[in-house]
Amino acid sequence: MNSNLSKVYTVHLETLGCRLNQIESEGGASFFEKEGFSINMEPFTSKTSLKDDIVLSVINTCTVTSKAEQKARRLIRLLLKITPNACVLVTGCYAELDQKIISAISDKIFVLPGSKKSLLSEIPVILKVFLQKNIDFQSKKDFSFGSSFSKHLSFWLESKYVSISSELSSSSFSKVVDPFRLSTDTFFIHSRSSIKIQDGCNNACTYCRIHLARGKAVSLDANTVLQRVQQLERKGYHEVVLTGVNLSQYKGAYNHTFLDLAQLLNLLLSSTTKICFRISSLYPERVDNDFCKVLINPRIQPHFHLSVQSGSDEILKKMCRPYNSKQVLEAVQRIRQVKPMAFIACDIIAGFPGETENDFNLTMELCQKAEFTWIHAFPFSPRPGTLAFTMKPTVPQSVTTQRIKKLTEFAIQSKCNYISLCSGKSVTAVTEFTRRDRAGNSKGMIHAVTANYLHVQLPGAFPQGSLIKVKICNALVENIKAGEDIEATAEAVIDEDNICSL
Repeated sequence: MNSNLSKVYTVHLETLGCRLNQIESEGGASFFEKEGFSINMEPFTSKTSLKDDIVLSVINTCTVTSKAEQKARRLIRLLLKITPNACVLVTGCYAELDQKIISAISDKIFVLPGSKKSLLSEIPVILKVFLQKNIDFQSKKDFSFGSSFSKHLSFWLESKYVSISSELSSSSFSKVVDPFRLSTDTFFIHSRSSIKIQDGCNNACTYCRIHLARGKAVSLDANTVLQRVQQLERKGYHEVVLTGVNLSQYKGAYNHTFLDLAQLLNLLLSSTTKICFRISSLYPERVDNDFCKVLINPRIQPHFHLSVQSGSDEILKKMCRPYNSKQVLEAVQRIRQVKPMAFIACDIIAGFPGETENDFNLTMELCQKAEFTWIHAFPFSPRPGTLAFTMKPTVPQSVTTQRIKKLTEFAIQSKCNYISLCSGKSVTAVTEFTRRDRAGNSKGMIHAVTANYLHVQLPGAFPQGSLIKVKICNALVENIKAGEDIEATAEAVIDEDNICSL
């Protein structure tokens, strides 16, 4: 094989769903880049032109809602059209639970179940060798490449697991499916780094399929977490996001014992000097006094996301959530005692089976008392294989829609109020990218993410990944209403120490 051959071929990756999926995709992309493939992670649309240089399209899917699965299927069909020479590799949670449905779409599709997603790290070499041995498939006009490589991957996966089974070694199996293998210190679409420290969930919430897709909770050992954070700090990253399915269940091995999330944070803070930490999501009951003692540290970013779902204790019981509304309010109060200006977001599900008007009113009351900065409001989506799938009585869609509208209106007003409170205050921010118009010309505006998780635009020209000081100006109300990324304006606070680039 021409050693440079792989460099003319592109691997495309798209991600649906959570931050964890995004980071796993970044990790997968890094393995392809190491083998010389060009990486494309730009989302494709129906207006995207044909990409005949792409030999593999990877889709990392989500199964949280039925709409997420519909979106995945639409994207699969779109990529089959836009990348006609490519094999379409589908992985993630949806791929774990509905492999047959996905495979039936086309013979160019290879399904890599989410539980085996880590094997994505081995596919770059397999693709490279396949291109070498199959010169006929190197033609950009050979549409049979996708189906041929899909079959090749299917045989490879089957033979790999037959070999493991013959060894009858659980350690061999664990090594192969290591959920933390897709780690990287190089990020293609993020200026802020992330580390996956936890996977799976030991809860069995009645509405959720994630525990079915990702299995029981597992944690990355604390020493490895520390080593990866220190490497990111050495590379100049200013922030790391700690990610997982359920960070509240983190329990990482460390020197013949185990550390919970608070203990891990103490270890990371004591063993690093500058890098800041952002926590992706928490269950309310995990935010106890011991945990909040750690949050006092200024290198813990003042931004938190609580998994709430409802303000009705009756509905929380039906959901099998391990907390009540009182614990939610206590968690918020504890956070604000140590981080008074913290951005605190939450998830809410509206229209859960049996949710009465009074139940929903309790949810609105909770959101008002907690003064959540933002609410991610979702209509209940009945998921096959869950207890809630057959629960009665169902809530009419029209009623659910109205409840989502009320939650959204509250969230918009709350975020605008929060930005007003922040107006005139200075805060650190990491620059993401320079915004350009449709012609590709720079608008002279940069996008930055503040420590308290405001996505702001400001004039100037700072390198991507720079740590700068900004002064919050005004909320962009119409942007917030439209769900756009940029939600506020800001100004750079210029001084000699303002810019610190990667």
